[in-house]
Amino acid sequence: MMSSELLSFGWLQQLLVVLLKLTLSFAEPTNGTECTARGPASYILVFTGHWSPQTFPKQYPRFRPPAQWSKLMAITHNKQHRLFQEGALASIGVQNFAEVGVTVDLVKGAKDARKRRAVGAMYRTAGIATGIGHSSTELLLQPRSPLLSLMVKVIPSPDWFVGVDSLNLCEGDKWKQEVTLDLQPFDAGTDSGFTFSSPNYPTVPQENITRITSQMPKHPANSFYYPRLTELPPIASIQLTRQRRSSSRQTPMSNHILPHPSHPQRFSETPLDCEVSLWSSWGLCLGPCSSAGVRHRTRYILLWPANAGAPCPEMEEQTECTAYNCLKPQ
Repeated sequence: MMSSELLSFGWLQQLLVVLLKLTLSFAEPTNGTECTARGPASYILVFTGHWSPQTFPKQYPRFRPPAQWSKLMAITHNKQHRLFQEGALASIGVQNFAEVGVTVDLVKGAKDARKRRAVGAMYRTAGIATGIGHSSTELLLQPRSPLLSLMVKVIPSPDWFVGVDSLNLCEGDKWKQEVTLDLQPFDAGTDSGFTFSSPNYPTVPQENITRITSQMPKHPANSFYYPRLTELPPIASIQLTRQRRSSSRQTPMSNHILPHPSHPQRFSETPLDCEVSLWSSWGLCLGPCSSAGVRHRTRYILLWPANAGAPCPEMEEQTECTAYNCLKPQ
């Protein structure tokens, strides 16, 4: 009887050990990344556009519409929610915002996630009517939602945007004091246009969100294709500065457009080489067959050089006629 009780106790002990291991394996690892700050933190977010014909001269949009930025959409959240993710498919909200600037589905997604306590708050700023400019808003982050994600559409573009995915502003029990990030363009993977002014051309099947670089997509028609550059200059940037808040004095700031740069432009001009078409066919020789006439071929400029880029070559070429291509008089 004693031995059976010992066996039963040993079996129960082993079962408890197995259950404890399973519980620990399914538990979400913290790795010290959970925010344990005692209270919220207020930040001023400043978005700055650096999109200029000096830094991005290729096909720079000047008319209908000129280069500009959409409203900024930002959310504070935890690890249970993502606004967008590089390498993943865009949600319908991200697609509609990246293609046409519509925010309805993004707002709906954020509200649904807020009901699950995955999103803390949502913020918007007004758009910027030029490629270079600033907008700002005040953010309030809580320890339960210390991550910041945001998106701004590149206008005009097929489905391009700049953004930040899950920036953690809390380290242990402390909030970061200041963060500055340079931003590069993303392709939402829902429209196959190559240029800023491309017509609507849906990508079927839909592709993952990818980062646009100076080499990718590797196509001469791509508006961001600069083969001489190892990387694109920042097209935009954000700066987050923590605010001191007190009951006696607060600094409310929301949806402002700042007319003057807070920092001087620090990016050099991007050289743009001349691009020309293929040669046309050789023309007919109209000279008399008894003498050495000439024939011509031409090409035209696809892209004018800018910012000390390689100049254009000759647009016309000629060569001597030969007997078989001599046009005899009637």
